[in-house]
Amino acid sequence: MRIGVLALQGDFAKHGEVLQSLGVDVQEVRKPQHLRHCQGLIIPGGESTVMLQRLEFIDMREPLAVFARQKPLFGTCAGLILMAKEVDTLPLLPLQLIDVMIERNAFGRQVESFQAFIALELIPGVIQRFSAFFIRAPRIKKCGKNVRVLAKFEEEPILVRQGDYLGASFHPELTANPQVHRYFLEMVRERENMSSIAPTCIEEI
Repeated sequence: MRIGVLALQGDFAKHGEVLQSLGVDVQEVRKPQHLRHCQGLIIPGGESTVMLQRLEFIDMREPLAVFARQKPLFGTCAGLILMAKEVDTLPLLPLQLIDVMIERNAFGRQVESFQAFIALELIPGVIQRFSAFFIRAPRIKKCGKNVRVLAKFEEEPILVRQGDYLGASFHPELTANPQVHRYFLEMVRERENMSSIAPTCIEEI
């Protein structure tokens, strides 16, 4: 399996380290052609406006949209902002992949970053303890009916899934527990298995 990590800006290296520890090939994605042999993509934390500007500058927005119609994506912090349907105070249009409304930097500024233990429910009815890091974290203000909440902090959703898309307000790559990344890899495997059973017309990236 090869997973891409968008490497235009932000905390992409840490995601790569976690994936490599799980035995996965990592492709740092800086050009559209880097997506071609990836089975999934992680959009890391960083500065959401800068990331969107760079996507536009290198003409990568449309290839990324094509990729997202075929493969799973996982966005953390700024990555979640990019994947959201609606974001406040964002000067550019997000990718609109997950039906959530986002408030940027709602958990505080950089100096107000914090760590908290949360309860993951990746499998319905099975609760796992997880140490989550929040760094200028966005708040999920509203979820659409097809969005499944996998974790909450103080009763607010912080990890959500819609189909082949996973989004986290926090930074799972900064903890020693790779459980969230493992869950995303299972999403990728599920998609690959479905594609092998019922092949579809693949768009050119």
